Amino acid sequence: MQSSSGGPARGTSWQWDEETDGGGATEDVIAGGGERTGPSRRRLLLGAGALAAGGAAWALGRSGGDGARPSPGPTEPLPTALSGPTPLWTYRGPEAMTPERLTDPPHRPVFLSKSGLQVLDHAKGTPGRLLVFDPPADRNWPNDLDTLGKVVFGPDHLFTTYQGHVEARHFTDPAADWSLPLPDELQGRTRLAGYDRRDPAVLYGCAWGRPRVDGSLSDNYLFALRVTDHKLLWSVRTEQAEQLVTPTADGGGAGRLAGVRFLDGRAELVVRDAATGRELWTATGEEDLRWFVSDSSGFFVPDGNGGVRVLRSTGELSWTYSPARGESRRALPPIQHGPRVYIPWDQGVVTCHDSSSGAELWSCRLPFPLDRRSRPLVANGTLFVPGTSVGGVSAIYPATGELGWTFHDSGPGKDVWTLATDATHQYDGTRLYAGHDDVLHALPLN
Repeated sequence: MQSSSGGPARGTSWQWDEETDGGGATEDVIAGGGERTGPSRRRLLLGAGALAAGGAAWALGRSGGDGARPSPGPTEPLPTALSGPTPLWTYRGPEAMTPERLTDPPHRPVFLSKSGLQVLDHAKGTPGRLLVFDPPADRNWPNDLDTLGKVVFGPDHLFTTYQGHVEARHFTDPAADWSLPLPDELQGRTRLAGYDRRDPAVLYGCAWGRPRVDGSLSDNYLFALRVTDHKLLWSVRTEQAEQLVTPTADGGGAGRLAGVRFLDGRAELVVRDAATGRELWTATGEEDLRWFVSDSSGFFVPDGNGGVRVLRSTGELSWTYSPARGESRRALPPIQHGPRVYIPWDQGVVTCHDSSSGAELWSCRLPFPLDRRSRPLVANGTLFVPGTSVGGVSAIYPATGELGWTFHDSGPGKDVWTLATDATHQYDGTRLYAGHDDVLHALPLN
């Protein structure tokens, strides 16, 4: 679960940068539910060797049908919490998670991997519906994310694209699934960019690369789809490759849709009207656009000196914060929560700033370094920052910048921790979902 700004501080960011013969896998609910053998895993994404049932098995998996139940797999050591709060439950999946495919963290416990999306029970962590949505892929998966695309969460559905269709799968009710064919100009390769939860809810995406009769590739398109009635609101043609991200939902950036345009090996920020797709302004001359974030203050981009530059929704400069001379650190995508902005830094420090002036309010050193995959979130008045699999997850109290608990487990791994929560703008949650590799913990928020 790749967080882009979770919990009450919902925003968005953009960044560059084993086979089972029986077809199934054992799932462990380590705490709060015991062990159960899960539904059949089609291993759709692991190549022909895992597709013993061929195309029929794929069709069955896409429809949510049940197959033969697998025999239990080998016993693996269970991770044990070494510090921090005691998990309410811990779920071990059959393989590592793939959070890089998420555009926004979900507000429910789910486990996204090569097998699909496993929906988990909020109270016990036991598996529910398995959503299988990908075609068979080659052995380079999951490196070829351009082919597989992103997945987007709505309140009740998972949205994906496949063969010129937008497909919606309900988290619990197969009868509520739907599929919508896109118009001719949006055929070819498509990628969903995000979900705007404002009423009416809108799904955004990109389409490119449909071959013409002469063999050349068609133009790129951006599009918006109203979810309630499955109606295409608009599509606009772009002359250069352009990728959207999820629009901001409130505050200074309301009604704005941001993306990245690629020009001769360089990238520029493009801001559009979310209601029509019309281009409003661009931020040109960026030599270091490794990421950008859209949020209620406007738009955060790298300043070219390792720091952060903040642009208002009109494109005007709001403030800049850069490391002092001689400091060797680089800012990672910030998040905003109310009147404060939190900037994580790669050497393992988080700084807090006034969102209107950029003035530094406090600085907190973490017990682990960070990298570009580390995406903090705010929930129930606490800032949670994920580190490496060995480092764990730390809680920071925003009022003072004091470091609270750090949670980590004894399980081996190579991925960074990823975070999600059941907290929303209207609801103070009860769970922090923290996971890495093949393990997901539910930690108490209170």
